[in-house]
Amino acid sequence: MTTCVVVRKNNEIAIAADSLVTFGDTRLSNAYEANEKIFSVGDSYIALAGTTAHFPVMKKLLTDMGDDCRLGSRDEVFDTFSRAHQILKEKYFLNIKEEEDDPYESSQITTLIANTHGIFGVYSYREVFSFDRFWAIGSGKTFALGAMYAAYDSLGSAHELAELGVNAGAEFDKSSALPCRVISFPMTA
Repeated sequence: MTTCVVVRKNNEIAIAADSLVTFGDTRLSNAYEANEKIFSVGDSYIALAGTTAHFPVMKKLLTDMGDDCRLGSRDEVFDTFSRAHQILKEKYFLNIKEEEDDPYESSQITTLIANTHGIFGVYSYREVFSFDRFWAIGSGKTFALGAMYAAYDSLGSAHELAELGVNAGAEFDKSSALPCRVISFPMTA
């Protein structure tokens, strides 16, 4: 899977991810492919966890939405990902089934979003969260969350905390590996 994090601290936003891709028991490290897990759409950066099939699909889908891809608030993210769900089903043949008693169709996607307005998380039923400090997704998330929680008050920047979170995931999660890519920028909202 992966370790992806978002952090907000001292008017700085950071998003970071490891660089390992796995196919069952096979590992495709950064030595064999760039494995970019963060992509930009407009003024937002997006990191995904889950199947590698999501990366080209979501990058193309969100980019093709143009001005309809609005990610500046919790409500805008919800509206955008609700429209994206319909497109995923119609154009990309999304398999919406997870469990028999699911309350809603699943988008099968877990993502983090970072932009100058804040840091957000989106889960498979289009649940949207707006985080105040930090969050993580992927198989290394528990290690990343623990590391960022322990160091949040002692480290000075969102960049440092994001790097620490991904490094912890890569250290202890068998499905995450370095190098870590961190993108950080000042907050405006």
